[in-house]
Amino acid sequence: MKSELDLSLDDDAIFIEGIEIPASLGVTAEERAMLRPVRIDLKVGYCLKASGESDDVEDTIDYGELFRVLEEVVKGQDHRLVEALGTRISKALFSQFEIDWVTLYVRKPNPLQGVLDYTGIRMTRHRGE
Repeated sequence: MKSELDLSLDDDAIFIEGIEIPASLGVTAEERAMLRPVRIDLKVGYCLKASGESDDVEDTIDYGELFRVLEEVVKGQDHRLVEALGTRISKALFSQFEIDWVTLYVRKPNPLQGVLDYTGIRMTRHRGE
């Protein structure tokens, strides 16, 4: 099965897929009061040449730290829109890591009455935008 992150062969990237974190997310206060999981796939642009040559963790980004920052943003405040959550995550990652770009898939499971798995967004941001 092809990954939704569509890794380009031209870009070095670090990715973490299948993140699930409880979030206060929704347009209404009632919806935000119910902590429900959001599912996130993360891909960040980072040159892997140095770490590939050195085999030294000091030459790359700590994946656990990427997760920690993402989790801090998701749990740190209420979010009305999935788009706002994605923007907050992107800004936090740019402020904490020397990444060139970030792509996020943020999914909100079972958001509507009916038969569907989730709604969500795909967002790509570049440093300096």
